[in-house]
Amino acid sequence: MKDKFMQGLAESNTAPNVAADLWKLNEAAADYSFNKSHAACYGLISYRTAYLKANYPAEYMAAVISSVMNTKDKVPFFVNRCEEMGIEVLPPDVNASDHSFVVSEKDIRFGLDAVKNVGHAAVEAILRAREDAPIASIWDFCERVDSRAVNKRAIECLVKCGALDSTGATRKGMLEALPAAQSAGQKAQEDAQLGQGSIFDFGEEPGAGAHATQAHHRPPISAEEFERSELLAMEKETLGTYLSEHPLTEVRGALRARVDCSLAQLASKQDGSWVTVGGIVTECKKIRTKSGSQMMFATLDDVEGQVELLVFKADQAESASVIAPDSIVVVRGRLDHKDRGETKLVVQEAERFEPDAAEIAAAPAAPSADAGPFEVPVDAGTLSDSLLEELKSVLEHHKGETDVHLTVRNGNGKTIVLQCGEGFRVRPSGRLQSELDHVLGAAALAA
Repeated sequence: MKDKFMQGLAESNTAPNVAADLWKLNEAAADYSFNKSHAACYGLISYRTAYLKANYPAEYMAAVISSVMNTKDKVPFFVNRCEEMGIEVLPPDVNASDHSFVVSEKDIRFGLDAVKNVGHAAVEAILRAREDAPIASIWDFCERVDSRAVNKRAIECLVKCGALDSTGATRKGMLEALPAAQSAGQKAQEDAQLGQGSIFDFGEEPGAGAHATQAHHRPPISAEEFERSELLAMEKETLGTYLSEHPLTEVRGALRARVDCSLAQLASKQDGSWVTVGGIVTECKKIRTKSGSQMMFATLDDVEGQVELLVFKADQAESASVIAPDSIVVVRGRLDHKDRGETKLVVQEAERFEPDAAEIAAAPAAPSADAGPFEVPVDAGTLSDSLLEELKSVLEHHKGETDVHLTVRNGNGKTIVLQCGEGFRVRPSGRLQSELDHVLGAAALAA
């Protein structure tokens, strides 16, 4: 088929180097091709999942995230995808969450099984305890939830991730009160199992008067709270992702002004090109190589995407001392797309990003739905039915409230603006821009 394939591409004016690349892709795909019956099954599954995602997006995404709860990197990835789709992922709540991710009106509620150190048996105990009435406080939680199923470490993680915020107490106050609350709760449960009464029962059910008296004498929970940065760090520790707010939110505009592009756009850039990017370091580790020197691997996150950073000779490189967990950095390096199609950044320079108030205030605001139409520049020479279909597909996957304008430029320098219909309104994001860059870049090469 190669001769026919190459002849067809030549007739459509495809550049020879692009045609050669496409054939290489076909050859690679042939190593993993399916027979007809297998391909038919995949086609059916693809159709069904596409239908569900298009018509029941919240239910579909809740099911997808629930299916990957035990996979470390997948939950944050799909939570970010929900944000791009306009679906809010609500924090876990002992009074509202279930085992898995569930739909709450048009939003998704975080599943308790996905909270670190909280197992299936612990969640079952929580669900049973809240059947009669909502859990009202950390004291109430420790008394009513089976202490044999939920240990101290699990309760700490529930507090840290915000699952007990609905009680109205601060996370710092609850963690300080936890030892006393857990001790009192265990004593109350032991007394209940033994049928132990109290002088305050006055003929009521055993333990009922004691429960009321204990509730009356519970010391108040401190109203002091952790710093915002500490709260976010605890969310990341227990949920694997920043949920209520990203640490970059406040400095995002200033950071954008210092970099070449977002991390989501790196995949579309040429292998070996030099870029300056920024974000927060979420993971970091060093290994000893065969030569005896150290090598650092780190993950950089900028809300829109992630990239793995590589620092060679980390025991000597100055950048290795800058790149540390939870630090916001600006790095310059060379892109490497060669390892199984994954994008990595070989770091040459790195510096801490600590903008002052004036720099944050002077930064341009992020594009919003009311900031005007989202413009897609298209060269008239590359415009074709197939390109329009690709653009249509990309826009439909980023539905929002912002109008889209195609600005078509011809060879004479004239520009025609075409306004897309209401069905093609989008939610601007770095991922949308990255996908458009990929489609339009390929079209330009083929022209």
